[in-house]
Amino acid sequence: MARQARALVTSRWLSDAVKAQGKVRVLDTSWYLPKLRRNAKSEFKKRHIPGAAFFDIDQCCDKTSPLDHMLPPEKVFADYVGKLGVQSDTHVVVYDASEFGAFSAPRVWWMFRVFGHSAVSMLNGGLQHWEQEGLQLSDRYEKPKPTEFKATLNRSWIKNYEDILENLENRTFQVVDARPAGRFRGLDPEPRDNTEPGHIPGSISVPFHSFLSPSGHFLAEDGLRALFTCAGVDLGRPICVLCGSAVTACHVALAAHECGHAGVSVYDGGWSEWYTRAVPENVLSEGRGKHL
Repeated sequence: MARQARALVTSRWLSDAVKAQGKVRVLDTSWYLPKLRRNAKSEFKKRHIPGAAFFDIDQCCDKTSPLDHMLPPEKVFADYVGKLGVQSDTHVVVYDASEFGAFSAPRVWWMFRVFGHSAVSMLNGGLQHWEQEGLQLSDRYEKPKPTEFKATLNRSWIKNYEDILENLENRTFQVVDARPAGRFRGLDPEPRDNTEPGHIPGSISVPFHSFLSPSGHFLAEDGLRALFTCAGVDLGRPICVLCGSAVTACHVALAAHECGHAGVSVYDGGWSEWYTRAVPENVLSEGRGKHL
């Protein structure tokens, strides 16, 4: 097993690592909300970091679940990343092409970690920063040579609906919601049909984009700590994160990791599940009934 890697790497570092042709595997993990009508895989085929493979969170998932891109079983994850040429001693670097600088990449960073692979980093600033640095893009793709990967799921980093429901009473962990503030408050619509905005009682709003600078880079540690403190999140206590479908929630997990809090758990069903299952009094909204 490769040793733990730092969570964030620069474009220049990655460029040098790719040229050195060591045990580094670059994965384009771009994913967009359906309403944006962007095809991440088609965009990847036209332009990507040289040598990168495409990681599709809608394929590497639990296809028996009615919810979007839920974590897959261990074997499904192991087989999927093995086909991308990732071994247990491979240093994986993930990125996405979002204008935010990071959107879906933190989700795949967290997926590797929850399946026991700590040698994973994210390209800080994403593909847009890579381009701004004047680094090469490619439309060439060579299918990776399949290899073997072993996955071991850390179940303590995953929460389900029942865990969140029980936590309403016992307050064992803090619940942090990464959706934009308007959706958290219930004032702005959810991007998914048949789902109203709002939030879980007792949860704390820390929108995912607040962790990013205008350039799309994650803030330095002192900035991240200040964000958590200002929001009322105690980094000394257990934290569970969520968003609509557990993609941007992982920005919070990465930010907490950068502050030394490595054990953040993710509510994988997210608001999509909570809204459909919770009783009305557990769906708090300032705009109830206005967005369906």
